[in-house]
Amino acid sequence: MLLAIDVGNTNICFALYDGEEQKQQWRIETKAFSNFRFEKGLAVDDIVICSVVPKINDGLKQSCETAFGITPVFITHENVDINIDIDIAKQLGADRLVGASAATAYYQAPAIIVDLGTATTFDVIDASGAHKGGVIAPGINLSLAALEQAAAQLPDIEIEKPAKVIGTNTKDAMQSGIYWGYMGLIEGTITRIAQEMGAKPFIIATGGLAPLFNRGTDIFDITDQDLIMKGLVHMHKVLQR
Repeated sequence: MLLAIDVGNTNICFALYDGEEQKQQWRIETKAFSNFRFEKGLAVDDIVICSVVPKINDGLKQSCETAFGITPVFITHENVDINIDIDIAKQLGADRLVGASAATAYYQAPAIIVDLGTATTFDVIDASGAHKGGVIAPGINLSLAALEQAAAQLPDIEIEKPAKVIGTNTKDAMQSGIYWGYMGLIEGTITRIAQEMGAKPFIIATGGLAPLFNRGTDIFDITDQDLIMKGLVHMHKVLQR
């Protein structure tokens, strides 16, 4: 069994795979990692990790070795199976590398990957499968938290698709601003990237909020919340060759 681990700034996601079939998935908050212990009895033969939180990598490696007697493989710009055509390859986050690998392995290129996570990122893949760069914007939850903290009279709200754009009370106005504001960012950025590419890219949405925003637009060709995990499974196969 393969244990795939995606370490993000907010959450760490774990998934067990038998070949391509996902058998189990669970997650913890990244800030809670210091108290984390692997469940006993997990049958694990290999471990592959993408991490954007370097400070916990050594501890995670040690935890894997202690629990399973296995040294995990971390995906980096040096072992990923795509060309990286940007100024400084090592600056590209491991999650974005793995997502790009998954896009070319399971879908098609050219492509744009929109990851609605802690940050909102747009990764550009050209027709040859090379990563050409992208866009990084503040994540939706970060923007909402900043708004709530900076304005004392604004209430805490959930991120939801509002029934209409014009809010007639503070809560509805905030929900509209967050939802439709980010929808404008998503649609506008994709449109401008496609114009620069000079091609019609395949648009992939991923990240925890992808299904919510998919309900408000037809710009995405597919929503795949397991894109990073699929990429880790694919990279495991590549590295086994």
